[in-house]
Amino acid sequence: MIINGVAIEDTFAEAFGMKATRLVITADTAEWAWNAGNSMTGFATSVIACGCEASIERRLLPEETPDGRPGVSVMIFSMSTKDLQKQVGDRVGQCVLTAAGSACFSGMDGGDPLKLGALLRYFGDGFQIAKKFGDRRYWRIPVMDGEFVCEHTVGTAKGIGGGNFLILAASRAAALAATEKAVTAIRTVPNVILPFPGGMVRSGSKIGAKYKGLIASTNNAYCPTLKGQTETALPPEVESVLEVVIDGLTAEDIAAAMRAGITAACELGAANGVLRITAGNYGGKLGKFLFHLRELMA
Repeated sequence: MIINGVAIEDTFAEAFGMKATRLVITADTAEWAWNAGNSMTGFATSVIACGCEASIERRLLPEETPDGRPGVSVMIFSMSTKDLQKQVGDRVGQCVLTAAGSACFSGMDGGDPLKLGALLRYFGDGFQIAKKFGDRRYWRIPVMDGEFVCEHTVGTAKGIGGGNFLILAASRAAALAATEKAVTAIRTVPNVILPFPGGMVRSGSKIGAKYKGLIASTNNAYCPTLKGQTETALPPEVESVLEVVIDGLTAEDIAAAMRAGITAACELGAANGVLRITAGNYGGKLGKFLFHLRELMA
């Protein structure tokens, strides 16, 4: 399969099941809502070392939020409900409760509920107040700039982590331009996040390593500087590779995101140094969700 001179390899991305939640963070201004969401999703690129994968999903207009203020939607993925609970409690407590003028609400109903205000209320040291609107419970926790309002619990859902594709290019500049274009397109797709910095990762990994205790190491088959030293997967003309990793709520969400990103990257075409699109997998042994590139792009 060739799209605008870009070869789509006959392979698949392999993804695995996760648990997910969505939070709505609001503040007096869009900037402060972003500050809180950005801080909360720091150090959340991979469950390998971060405990979760998280990112801001999108900005929210005042008419889209529970308290009528500007906000952001944040999605967090982890390997279990227990792990997700710890990440939500720690990150909201340290990064949202502390942000000027912030409030935090559930952005998802159903599933196994996670404690939000039910956990953070104790910071109020007995001065916290519970309020109920309809069937939803909130907490008002006194803080130095007024009060922090947060919902009692937040819903959860099954999610999928590890959707991916790799862009193989003739230069680092070409790889970056194509991947930035792909990221911009994916960020218009709902129910997905790109947990790595700027939506992309240069340090793609393989399972295992020559060093004891290291569970992942550099994906040497896709490192252009190692072509003469290892069994390479790169043709001679490829000088740079970047990967896009996608987490989403459903297989359909990830498929839509991959399709949007690959289409955008291919728009630059071979004339601009975009040579091939491939994907990372472990032969189907890691996860049950398989996204075949040529089927996606047919």
